[in-house]
Amino acid sequence: MDGEQWYGAAYKGSKKFNQWEVPMANATGFGAAADDYMERGIDLNEQLIRNKPATFFFRMNSEAMTDAGIYPGDVLIVDRSIRQVNGRVIVAILNGELLVRRLADGFNKKRLIAENKKFGDIEIDPYAGFAVWGVVLYCIHNV
Repeated sequence: MDGEQWYGAAYKGSKKFNQWEVPMANATGFGAAADDYMERGIDLNEQLIRNKPATFFFRMNSEAMTDAGIYPGDVLIVDRSIRQVNGRVIVAILNGELLVRRLADGFNKKRLIAENKKFGDIEIDPYAGFAVWGVVLYCIHNV
């Protein structure tokens, strides 16, 4: 561990405080009672993004994951810095095509499982052009 350097993101965000560190006005006299309950708005970047340089937004373009609650037109928040594990929804590259599927990592084989009965599971050939691009953390869709 000696001599190791850790490089963080160059961009640290635009907020210098979080939701619970709201700067209070330094006024004379008594403040209004409502000032005790004052909060700033919710910033979805602070709430949903863990690692800004490694986070990307995708728009779902398939019905392969509808049983998992991911529908066509939904916005997916994908983090490339999170390690893929068995059972996570991932964005994978298979032979040059981007796929959103659930990863099933068995003892000697990997499969990409679609959460829709219309789509079949894909068994990964060890010699295929396969890579995990990132892990889906959140799905944002219209109600």
